[in-house]
Amino acid sequence: MTAPLQGIRIIDMSAVFSGPMATALLADQGAEVIKVEAPEGDTTRFIGPAKGDLAASYVAANRNKRNLALDLKSPDALPVLHALLATADVLVENFRPGVMARLGLTDADLAARFPALIRVSITGFGADGPRGQDKAYDAVIQALGGLACSQRDPATGAPVILASTVSDKVTALTAAQAITAALFQRTRNGHRGQRVEVAMLDATVAFQWPDAMYNHVWVDHPPKPFPEFGATQRPWRTADGYVATMVPQQAEFQALCNALGQPQITQDPRFASQVARYQHGPEVRAVLAPLFAQMDTATLERRCREEGAALGRVNERLDLLADPQVQHNGCAVLVANGDGEPVRVARSAALFDGQAQVPQRGAARLGEHSVEVLRELGFDDARIDALVASGAVRRPTPAPAARSA
Repeated sequence: MTAPLQGIRIIDMSAVFSGPMATALLADQGAEVIKVEAPEGDTTRFIGPAKGDLAASYVAANRNKRNLALDLKSPDALPVLHALLATADVLVENFRPGVMARLGLTDADLAARFPALIRVSITGFGADGPRGQDKAYDAVIQALGGLACSQRDPATGAPVILASTVSDKVTALTAAQAITAALFQRTRNGHRGQRVEVAMLDATVAFQWPDAMYNHVWVDHPPKPFPEFGATQRPWRTADGYVATMVPQQAEFQALCNALGQPQITQDPRFASQVARYQHGPEVRAVLAPLFAQMDTATLERRCREEGAALGRVNERLDLLADPQVQHNGCAVLVANGDGEPVRVARSAALFDGQAQVPQRGAARLGEHSVEVLRELGFDDARIDALVASGAVRRPTPAPAARSA
């Protein structure tokens, strides 16, 4: 089967996670992605265990791409980038507002030079506004976007920053969807590109809305506030580990109580409906926690499956890789990295006609394809040597020995 995005070329000038994860997903789905990276390297090249300039975080977010190390601050870089953009369908960047213009890459000029090019700008807060020029990283957006206040320490009530770059990731997914929408729109409007803007703050707020913000939907004469979603939703300790469950329907709650050997709990008026259980969340935990603690995880899983209640063990990281369903689905795959060694990456989740879109390779070393890409653009060896000598382009350096995090 032809990959869905085969024939689409994306120039990825973004760094860290919000842009690179979006383009990695599109690369998995068949797009050719060329990462244009600063000679000093993306920050993620130094996050996690590494071999040379290939750290684990970089591999995960930049799999399946070729790499051109280009110093955009060099006056010699602009003609190279223009030649590259002339061959491209999409440009992705996540600089702060104004940086592209300072590099000589205003959106008006790009639109005039490359009318079919889709220009994607990912920012922290948007193109303008009171925080438009502020630096933005995931934890900052989690705090401002309502994620931190939605995850509170059960003992102290203090807000919690999730130990995962959730805002970066939901921004990446939003950007990837927007890019495919813009590509589809281009087939309808005479092959004209457009500017697409995605702010991390906007993506995070939208992500929060269906559940964490439901008390703020009604404007005129709002109903009585409902208990905050998931306020008591935490893992349950078992005799040998932890599990999580979610039983919103009354029949499912009955099934859970049956599995715990206490079917009569549902007769308590405090637990007789979904709304009642929301109103009495702490009481639900007080009654059920001792029952969970008396059973081992395997027994709970078996009994909940038999009764029809949703439950899953809390997998530690190594457990996740060994989980039978994760292995059955092929969620993690082995691919050859830029240094030739196999690395484990997560494949894109979507199946097309039952087929997974598996990355063809891992991540590239910094500048690994610089010469290759320039030759494809028609640059001869003398001009390439001059670009390298000026510092505008970097060739890869030999990979040093492995280091740990």
